[in-house]
Amino acid sequence: MSHTPHELLAEFPEFAFRITELKTKEPHFARLYEEYHEVNRAIHRAETNIEPTDDAHMETMRKQRLRLKDELYALLQK
Repeated sequence: MSHTPHELLAEFPEFAFRITELKTKEPHFARLYEEYHEVNRAIHRAETNIEPTDDAHMETMRKQRLRLKDELYALLQK
């Protein structure tokens, strides 16, 4: 398993300009973007044992990150 953070710009490099544009112009997108990165950073800290957590909490955080990623991707495609 990779402990590389799943940064949104790395996940969707083809949408780099659109991500920057939506972060500044769409408050809903900006809120989801920040929430994604908060969860993503928490997962990375847990995976690298900076802030260890139990398996159930890790699974919950990963599901939340995936839900946010799907929602952000849908907004990027509009």
